[in-house]
Amino acid sequence: VQQLVESGGGSVQAGGSLTLSCVASIRTDIYYMAWFRQVSDTEREGVAFLENDVNKTYGESVKGRFTISIDNAKNTLYLDMNSLKPEDTAMYYCAARGGRASCVQYSWVYHYWGQGTQVTVSS
Repeated sequence: VQQLVESGGGSVQAGGSLTLSCVASIRTDIYYMAWFRQVSDTEREGVAFLENDVNKTYGESVKGRFTISIDNAKNTLYLDMNSLKPEDTAMYYCAARGGRASCVQYSWVYHYWGQGTQVTVSS
């Protein structure tokens, strides 16, 4: 059973917006949720992080453009992406971790992953 399911990816022109959604079938004991992105076989890059449903942090490349949020009633994590750039093109993944940890900007910290949703930004 897939525990994290992303949706909302697509193709958009530079300057446009997209909202990604991640429906979580697991919420008990989840302390961190995050969005990562990956281009081809490169390392997954942390984009946005949500600690204990409250504290939000962002990767430098998306600060001021992306917003992470959660709707607990729907068990859904969102990523609002504005002012999209061609370099934002990637497969975007939702991730979750139970319990506190340091180094939450690294993908290896997370216990659960979605299957990914592709975002393509054209110039």
